Amino acid sequence: MRKFDEMYSRLPEGKDSGEVRSHYKAYAQWLAGQDHGTMQARREEAEVIFRRVGITFAVYGDKDEDGSGTERLIPFDLIPRIIPAHEWKSMEAGLVQRVTALNHFIHDIYHDQEILKAGVVPRDQIENNAQFRPEMVGVDVPNNIYSHISGIDIVRAPDSAGNGEYYVLEDNLRVPSGVSYMLEDRKMMMRLFPDLFSRHRVAPVAHYPDWLLETLRASSPATTAEPTVVVLTPGMYNSAYFEHAFLAQQMGVQLVEGQDLFVKDKFVYMRTTRGPKRVDVIYRRVDDDFLDPEVFRPDSTLGCAGLMEAYKAGHVSICNGVGTGVADDKSIYPYVPDMIKFYLGEAPILKNVPTYMCRKPEDLQYTLANLKDLVVKEVHGAGGYGMLVGPAASQAEIEKFRAALLANPSRYIAQPTLSLSSCPTYVDSGIAPRHIDLRPFVLSGRTVQMVPGGLTRVALKEGSLVVNSSQGGGTKDTWILQA
Repeated sequence: MRKFDEMYSRLPEGKDSGEVRSHYKAYAQWLAGQDHGTMQARREEAEVIFRRVGITFAVYGDKDEDGSGTERLIPFDLIPRIIPAHEWKSMEAGLVQRVTALNHFIHDIYHDQEILKAGVVPRDQIENNAQFRPEMVGVDVPNNIYSHISGIDIVRAPDSAGNGEYYVLEDNLRVPSGVSYMLEDRKMMMRLFPDLFSRHRVAPVAHYPDWLLETLRASSPATTAEPTVVVLTPGMYNSAYFEHAFLAQQMGVQLVEGQDLFVKDKFVYMRTTRGPKRVDVIYRRVDDDFLDPEVFRPDSTLGCAGLMEAYKAGHVSICNGVGTGVADDKSIYPYVPDMIKFYLGEAPILKNVPTYMCRKPEDLQYTLANLKDLVVKEVHGAGGYGMLVGPAASQAEIEKFRAALLANPSRYIAQPTLSLSSCPTYVDSGIAPRHIDLRPFVLSGRTVQMVPGGLTRVALKEGSLVVNSSQGGGTKDTWILQA
């Protein structure tokens, strides 16, 4: 596989790492002047501060010595990922295009289903999709927007000429997480290395909470001029609870659990010390299945009984919309370029990673014959679980996946093993290349907008392509250089 490094013209091998790319030159000069002891001290300082602030995540299934669940810090890397202005401008245009088309698709699926009638997306791919919610058919939502907050995973890999090209790896449209780490990573870099920000024109990201609140308010039903917004969390035991509390605090809105809400006469209220207060917009961080025990899982204690009735009546907005997951399922991902052409009449700006749909006999046959070279994913999988990375897998793991594919091929997709770009990363042994991806956060309100950059995730294990925090990944600050 070809290699592509963000900072250097070729992947570092020994002392030879090729020429430093132009947008990294000022940073590389600064980095060359830093000694190992200083960098190590900065890393330890960052860890102390993150732990004090409580920036942790829970790992489901992991237990510590007394049998309790484990809370971990997401490792923070001191070396930023730097993207020049012209690359970001093109990526931003591609993201706006993609998220706009996805919102058109979700509205269409729950209304006229024109894309199914045209045969662009197979009907059974929707009607048999676990994330399709029949309860949403015919339900109108403000501005026809379902995914108000979209986290689009971007990877960079070399093209046939060896130049880096951005690809969309995955669309996260249900309850995408990670933006709090983007914001806290930037604050940490400015605290540890203030001199770097006087040497570089780094585009700011601190206004994200303001834009998020603006987006949520724009989704409010037309029944009030001053909408009340809340963040609905499953509670403190959720893996992303820090983020829920952080965003509520940054926006200046209430953080609530399902038990804090109730429905009366098809309106939603929250309990307060001053009596009930009507709620107009719910930024939910709870999956569809748990939102309303009267409609979805009857055993759920995380949602609010009657919520769907108020939602259908147009008396409350839920962000992201119920049923949004039908568009970010991995079995739907291969059709997104066709959606862009169908709804917008445009050629996709950002490419998909080539994808084999194992539900198709010819794709299944190819996948089974090339398992050692492919990445195989469950269509409903997340967090790096339910996945085979062929080149890094043992023969036993490959055979286990072969059996699973034969038993239920429609449950899987396969993709070539991209040589994800690497970025110099500060590890115990010093500075070494590690693979990265990028999750920009796209906000869809009255307009589609995003702060420059996103969350860069880094696979800290040498050679690993899995960047998920639950699989040992870390994060980096992402710098978009202003022109």
